[in-house]
Amino acid sequence: MPLPEAVRERCRRFLRPGDRIRYVFPAMSLSIGRSAGTAPFLVVVGEAEVLVLGCGVFRRNNPKSVWARHPATVRLGPVETGGSLKPTIRLGELVLELDEEYAAVVTAADAERLNTDQLPADPFPDL
Repeated sequence: MPLPEAVRERCRRFLRPGDRIRYVFPAMSLSIGRSAGTAPFLVVVGEAEVLVLGCGVFRRNNPKSVWARHPATVRLGPVETGGSLKPTIRLGELVLELDEEYAAVVTAADAERLNTDQLPADPFPDL
């Protein structure tokens, strides 16, 4: 489910001038470096860079600060799935857990930005 325009607007203030948002999705950290701990994040895929925005604990769609800036060429996937865990990705020192509906967004963002021949996974393969 796409995030509301209000969330995208709050994310825009962290972009560098002239950059535009291509994708935004929420994630929850499972670990930060060698430490275990959960915290809400928004991952913003712009045309010039990929931002990881730290959010408030009680307002998960309200970014408070830039946790990390990555070049536009950073790979978000592969999306790891397995067992009873939600899908996860590794982005820098963060291991981020995603809702299943955003796994296809990660794959699509990589395919679009990195010019791969990989198509996004079908989010509803049983239909």
